[in-house]
Amino acid sequence: MSMLFAGRAVGATASQPNVLQKLLRAVLTHVRQAITSLGELWRSPLWALITVAVLGISMTLPTTLHLLVKNVQQVSRSYDESFEISLFLKNDANATDIATLVTLLQGDAEVAKVRLIDKAAAMAEFKQQSGFGEALAFLDQNPLPDVLLVTPKKNQPAAAEALMHKLEKERFVELAKLDISWLERLAALMNLMQQAVYTIAVLLLSAALLVIGNTIRLSIMDKKAEIEVMKLVGATDAFIQRPFLYTGIWLGVFGGFLAFLVVELMLWWLQGAIATVTQLYQSDFVLNSLSLREFGYLMLIAVTLGLVGSYIAVRSHIKAIEP
Repeated sequence: MSMLFAGRAVGATASQPNVLQKLLRAVLTHVRQAITSLGELWRSPLWALITVAVLGISMTLPTTLHLLVKNVQQVSRSYDESFEISLFLKNDANATDIATLVTLLQGDAEVAKVRLIDKAAAMAEFKQQSGFGEALAFLDQNPLPDVLLVTPKKNQPAAAEALMHKLEKERFVELAKLDISWLERLAALMNLMQQAVYTIAVLLLSAALLVIGNTIRLSIMDKKAEIEVMKLVGATDAFIQRPFLYTGIWLGVFGGFLAFLVVELMLWWLQGAIATVTQLYQSDFVLNSLSLREFGYLMLIAVTLGLVGSYIAVRSHIKAIEP
């Protein structure tokens, strides 16, 4: 029995290096095919450059539109105070009533901030800005109400409007007002821009997919005789297809990187003009470029396009080639 277990142990030990060797050979084969496919691009540099340029330009436009939407959203976030709800209080509300209402609102889970503008401060500001200070001095009493400015936690038109309808039912509230019509139009415009980005991206990337597939098809036709010889000596379709798949991946890598360079160059070109505008409007706006995650997504989409385009081409053409 001991000799039997010893034999099994030796067999297991011997099989382990074999598995590792097979795995190492498979990895080296893939690496060699990937490097070979990169070298094959230099054999037809014109078609390779055209394909990379088409893929890069096709990805540049949707990427630019994405950055446009991203920067417009950055500007729109600076209008948080535009969602403020103005609560005009009743004239018979005293200081204790107002303090109680403020405390109640501050404890509301939907309210981010509450600010009180008392009628005396409002009248003083109105006298200063209106130019009717002397005429207003003849008034027997202050006609302006106390106002509470309530900022919702959710800076969304629907959420702010729902909160306004809720707060206008409070005991000491005479009138609630929220002017968000222009913000709703801005949100609708942003949604339209996002849908346009998706539509344009699908159309352009579909065109790039077709160009990649055609480039791989031409490469397959150019190596038709070589593929026939490889099939005669027993090469499988998977082995023959891999170099072409790696070619598609390389095209995706170069195309995605080209799109990134074009976008960054365009942003650098616009920095001077944007700096001039921000100085005139005394704004601290900074043009956002692609983040590291967005760059990763860009490269992933480009590589996926290259791989899918080449896969479609090799599946339909290599099988059709028979010795």
